[in-house]
Formats: sequence, C-alpha cells, structure tokens
Amino acid sequence: MFTGLIETLGIIASAKRSANGMKLYVKPLSEMEVQIGDSVSVNGVCLTATTDGRTLLFDLSPETVKSSNLGELKANERVNLERALRLSDRLGGHMVTGHVDTVGTIKDRRQAGEYTLYTFSASPETLKYIVQKGSVAIDGISLTVTGIDNQSFSVSIIPHTLTATNIGEKKRGDKVNIEVDIIGKYVEKLLVGNKSSLNLGELLREKGFTD
Repeated sequence: MFTGLIETLGIIASAKRSANGMKLYVKPLSEMEVQIGDSVSVNGVCLTATTDGRTLLFDLSPETVKSSNLGELKANERVNLERALRLSDRLGGHMVTGHVDTVGTIKDRRQAGEYTLYTFSASPETLKYIVQKGSVAIDGISLTVTGIDNQSFSVSIIPHTLTATNIGEKKRGDKVNIEVDIIGKYVEKLLVGNKSSLNLGELLREKGFTD
C-alpha cells in the first residue's frame, strides 16, 4: 500500500525488453533505504526490488508491461518513486495500491495563474469511479479531481508537485498510469448484488445517496 506522496525521482539507467517482460534499472536521485524484496511504486506501479544499492533492479512481467506505461520508458527518463507504506506512517495522500487500472492520455495542459491544469482522457469504465473532489493517482501521484465529464477528468497541479515529481515533464499526448480510488470499487461491490448492469453512479442514486 502507498500514499501517492512521491518520495523522490529516479533516473532510468536501462530498460531492457525481452519476450519474458522487462528489466528496469533505476537510480534514485536521493538516498532510499530499499532492500531486496521491498515493494516500490515506480510511476504508480507496485514493483519488487530484486537488488539494493545505488541502482535498483525491477523485473516486470509481460502483463505489467502491457497494462502500464512502463514498457515505453527509455534511458535517462525520470520516474516517480515511493516506498511501501509502514503502519507507523502518516497517510497524507490517499490509499494507493500500485495496481494500475488503465493507461490514459494527457488531453490538455494549460496554465491558470501559478497552477497547471491537466486534463486526462479515460474510458467510461474508468470514469465511473472518478468523482469531483475525489482522489486519483496519476503515475503514482495522489491528486484531487477538479473536473469531470463523460470523456475525461481534470486535476490542478501546485508548483511544488510540478517540480517534485515528473508530471511537469509531461505534455499533451503523453500516456500516464491511472489508478482510481479503491474505496469506490468496494462500495460498488457491496451495493451491486445481482444488478451488475448498473454503474456506481446509478447504484448510489438508487440507494438514495445522490440525487
């Protein structure tokens, strides 16, 4: 489990594709205490460190490569890193599992004063779990949803997040890993019963939680 609060950035030292998946070598830009077997979020994907030291090695399965944007990484690109949450840690962001739901595309990026507004395209299957002022993880970054329609959703990035993560390097058309708030999935599971054709919004309205 993670919080979506990025600890440090990492530089891709090497990304080696093969028929069996991918070997990803990452150099953290600041010291991280990582041991072999530890879970580390890399751009929002929960991976297991298979080496320790200044360069971390992660083995990616074919499924991980296919269902995230990690397969497109190249040497010298920067990635967001976060170690798994400890029971004594503060939960400053939100509950992030590191299991990416989908890969979205940056539809728009524009300035609004000191803030940067990003709009991401996503499928209806993903958007049904995203709500106004709710939480979403983009490349492992815990963010708050500021707008949503039937094709996309938006977030507002503060200057600190822009510089402390790799989101500031992203431009229109780039792909990002999206993980929705897991609480919505649990609510849907509890409410759905035999009405599997209803989406989360319809279920909440039927139960009287929304108008």
